[in-house]
Amino acid sequence: MRLTTRDGPAHQSTVAIQTDVLVIGSGIAGLSAALQCATWADVVVVTKDRLPEGSSRYAQGGIASVSSPEDSFEAHAEDTMAAGAGLCRPDVVDTVVREGPARVRDLIALGVTFDPGANGDQYDLGREGGHSRRRILHALDATGHEIMRVLGDAARGAPRLRVVENHVAVDLLLSRDGDTPTCWGAYVLDRAAGRVRRIIARATLLCTGGSGKVYLYTSNPDVATGDGLAMAYRAGASIANMEFFQFHPTCLYHPAAKSFLLTEALRGEGAVLRRPDGERFMPAYHPDAELAPRDVVARAIDSEMKMHGYDSVYLDISHRDEAWVRERFPTVHARCAELGMDLARQPVPVVPAAHYQCGGVVTNLQAETTLPRLYAAGEVACTGLHGANRLASNSLLEALVFAHRAAQRLAAVLAHDTRAAPAIAPWDPGTATDSTESVVVSQDWDEIRRFMWNYVGIVRSDRRLERARQRIRLLQDEIRAYYWNVLPTSDLIELRNIATVAELIIYGARSRRESRGLHTTVDHPNPSDALRHETVLRIGEGGVPEILPPRTWR
Repeated sequence: MRLTTRDGPAHQSTVAIQTDVLVIGSGIAGLSAALQCATWADVVVVTKDRLPEGSSRYAQGGIASVSSPEDSFEAHAEDTMAAGAGLCRPDVVDTVVREGPARVRDLIALGVTFDPGANGDQYDLGREGGHSRRRILHALDATGHEIMRVLGDAARGAPRLRVVENHVAVDLLLSRDGDTPTCWGAYVLDRAAGRVRRIIARATLLCTGGSGKVYLYTSNPDVATGDGLAMAYRAGASIANMEFFQFHPTCLYHPAAKSFLLTEALRGEGAVLRRPDGERFMPAYHPDAELAPRDVVARAIDSEMKMHGYDSVYLDISHRDEAWVRERFPTVHARCAELGMDLARQPVPVVPAAHYQCGGVVTNLQAETTLPRLYAAGEVACTGLHGANRLASNSLLEALVFAHRAAQRLAAVLAHDTRAAPAIAPWDPGTATDSTESVVVSQDWDEIRRFMWNYVGIVRSDRRLERARQRIRLLQDEIRAYYWNVLPTSDLIELRNIATVAELIIYGARSRRESRGLHTTVDHPNPSDALRHETVLRIGEGGVPEILPPRTWR
């Protein structure tokens, strides 16, 4: 990797990193793509925290992939399409389902260990909501931890791969050739030094994950602030399906739990949902009861809580063998025990929480976005796999498949396109000064997360969405003015991005005047055939989202 030095104003780094491929984000998509690219190119991975922090690490359930003679690609595709409520792209579903087993084998070759089956079966396959077969490969209830352990070790040992930790991406580096901007890397904030530096790259891959922190209650870690999505939107990339935000039905309800997730595999192994009086309620909402798709279960819990005034409902697996529960779900059992609850012997309180962003930066089957030299994979991307609702445990599968496809595409493109980046100006802070009013950031952050939960949550209405739209426009103006007058900090960058994500969710939800998948509105309770398409947004005049014609595939 080549380092170049340029003079620049104060409060910025004078050193620009130059590389072939920049990967922003260090989850399963980012590291798996980076490792493949590092076999033929110089690669820089930027992560805002330290390895292995990120949403991938907290994935408990596992990876959905056809792995037994009792399963089939057709069955997995049908389950995915059914969960997606008519908005999945069939070509994408078929590609991901069929390429999934090979990508799982790649992980195993790197050293990932999945739980073996009993009675001579190769793997212990779990079942989760929406799946018609057992097809979830897992490492107990800490699958993400196991995968990130292996990928992190491999990344640290790869000779052409450099991991830049504790850096936050600020904005994409753009040049213009006519009306279309081209991406040449990113400005990133060195959190320790408080300086912005350039990372100049021939291709940039966004793997920044989701944006659960836009909501007051979320299962996501603190780093999930929609950074890649917001940067891509500001740069002019198309964004799709942001109204479809998945709420996980069962997060532990406890003041000290900090949104600890109770894996859907618990329900796959027989756990049931009960009211505080012990009465089971899911059979009244869906024939598959607790194994219904996540959107159905989350809405049912939300309905029970609002109808009866409950603070939570209860998840109960105490009818299963105590020793088996402790052995199969050691992470969940240990966390509950820390909080004074015995998962194996008593029901535990749960509530829904924002979990997964089904929309994102629009990509094709090669992970290419609508901006030249910009790619996206993982939760940040909208590939068309999930449609209006993600099937459980399809997220890690999608990340692996599209990371591999991105790496293949980058190898082909960069082998023939050897152009170097144009001159990229250093970060110019202008007359910005250090902030002396951090309370502004915390106040706006708290307000956004609260009104998103109350107005743009599991169940919506036209009136609540309009209130949210009016408030986010005022906040956007305030944040924009504040942002350009003070030097960037990690908190301010994340606030700016959270506000952008919130606006995209609101505008997507207001435009979808129907109920479909994860988007439920009391004013339009039924699905509409006329709206059986993606909601595509792009930045318009004054930064306000404008709706584009939908992608078509039928």
